[in-house]
Amino acid sequence: MKNLWLYVTIALLGAACHPEGRVFVEHQKLSPQIEWLKEDVKTFKVPIEIPGEYHLRLAFRYANGYQYRVALVKVTEISPSGKESVYEYELSIRDENGDYMGEPGFDIWDSEHLVEPNKTFSETGTYTYHIEHNMPRDPLHYAMEIGVILDEIE
Repeated sequence: MKNLWLYVTIALLGAACHPEGRVFVEHQKLSPQIEWLKEDVKTFKVPIEIPGEYHLRLAFRYANGYQYRVALVKVTEISPSGKESVYEYELSIRDENGDYMGEPGFDIWDSEHLVEPNKTFSETGTYTYHIEHNMPRDPLHYAMEIGVILDEIE
């Protein structure tokens, strides 16, 4: 268990550095019990200074033992003017052979999922994202973090 928390600390320090082209990156921890409760809706405030198209990604950190091939998430987006849109995404966690996908580190996996390759933001201001898991069982075990990443399109 000590190795798990050591890696989490190292990974969080490394996540503070943004690759070039990253406009927004934020990760939020889920339960200390390494599970995601359906009632634990995470909120992200994403500032958009220049309208246009971006790549929208969701980040998902999970531990060995995650039992499903996917993570189903529901994302509610609220524009600066108050328009609300709801999206459902399927984040692939295991490949066709059943192997975990993402960047491994001991018993923790970091994955990024391109959910909107050409996401258009037509307004400047702050977009709000509410993210919750949409799996049939609650809680979602071995889930550690969820995040939002916004990249410039090159």
